[in-house]
Amino acid sequence: MRVLVLLAVCVNLQRCRGLPSRLPALSASSPGQPSLSDPLLDYDRLDEELGGGNRTGAVERCGPCEPDLCPETRGCRAGLVPDPCGCCLECGNLEGQACDPGDRSRFYGLCGSGLRCEAERRPAGGAPGPEEEEEEEEEEEWVCVCEEQQPVCGSDGTTYMNMCRFREAAFSKPELVSRERSPCRTVPVIKVPPQNQVNGSGSSLVFLCEVFAFPMALVEWRKEGRDVVLPGDDPHISVQSRGGPLKFELSSWLQIEGAEPGDSGTYRCTAHNSLGSVSASAILGVLGAEELSSYLANSVSEMKQLMEATDYDQDFY
Repeated sequence: MRVLVLLAVCVNLQRCRGLPSRLPALSASSPGQPSLSDPLLDYDRLDEELGGGNRTGAVERCGPCEPDLCPETRGCRAGLVPDPCGCCLECGNLEGQACDPGDRSRFYGLCGSGLRCEAERRPAGGAPGPEEEEEEEEEEEWVCVCEEQQPVCGSDGTTYMNMCRFREAAFSKPELVSRERSPCRTVPVIKVPPQNQVNGSGSSLVFLCEVFAFPMALVEWRKEGRDVVLPGDDPHISVQSRGGPLKFELSSWLQIEGAEPGDSGTYRCTAHNSLGSVSASAILGVLGAEELSSYLANSVSEMKQLMEATDYDQDFY
């Protein structure tokens, strides 16, 4: 009867992963031990009795190891790691996923091959109180980090930012091999091209162009019809560039302050290095007050027609 009650307590606590191979002897007459009928039963102490506070006890909670009963693992892009009981193998966590520090899986799991679990400091959630405004609290999170951060050039001509990303890709591409431990030398690739815009006179407008290249690319802006690299001598146009957001990328902005109808036209972003060049363009429309009002009205009308023509009652699941 006592064994049945003890198992019920374990189920309620959701702490028993399986039937333990050894149960502690609990008795009302045992000194220092709580009675199962005691309403103030010390669940934490009970958990320690079952082995929750040390690795040896945890193995006892898992019961005898039977490898033949281990589930089959598939699609493990980061390899295999021991499960919480140390009997079976499970998929390792990928780069950026939460993990359990140490060599034992407790809640999040262990990092896969070539990864280590590191603490990451992040601002604590919630708004700070009056006394906490001067000192911002931080909370610690453990995540998987790749041990080899050097970029890899794959045989597919793709640059992988580290060896772990390369291994993930190679999992689904068995023919993929490492060409060299550096970025692939390539003609610039425009990752984020400038977008078409329509706005009113006097507004401030910004075009963005993000480029990946190795060797690093140089980015230039031009307006079609003018053989001048912007900004030229135009005081209300400026160009700024900086590295990022990722490695071997360059972000460039073209900004127009107090736009006028004469600024309307096609703007082109051109990136070039020693291997070649690539470009992308976007159209800018600067309208007067009446033209802008008419344009917005037509846009709203087209949106309503699109919504009416769309069958939102259709079941997509």
